[in-house]
Amino acid sequence: MLVTAVQAGNLFADISATGAEDEEFSEILARPGLKIERIVSHGHASPPGFWYDQPQNEWVIVLKGSARLRFEDEAGERALAAGDHVFIPAGKRHRVEWTSAEEPTVWLAVHFE
Repeated sequence: MLVTAVQAGNLFADISATGAEDEEFSEILARPGLKIERIVSHGHASPPGFWYDQPQNEWVIVLKGSARLRFEDEAGERALAAGDHVFIPAGKRHRVEWTSAEEPTVWLAVHFE
């Protein structure tokens, strides 16, 4: 695939300080086998009993804010603060237990095969 235009932006642009009812997902870049997205959370969590079970790998980093993730096969939650990242292999069931309600939590997620 030939890309002829330079794409640019700012990951912290257009973030509401008050939050939205749902998490905000913005696609940054998509190519075959690869998707990069910004996720903005304002006190959001996965619904009770819901587990993500994705067919692709995911690497995620918290750029701003804080969150707690839970993996089905682990006893406790993983606390994440700005700069913390985690690799989630395809098929590893996980959920978001908590994100900060005091400030937006900004994630960068890279989904790949």
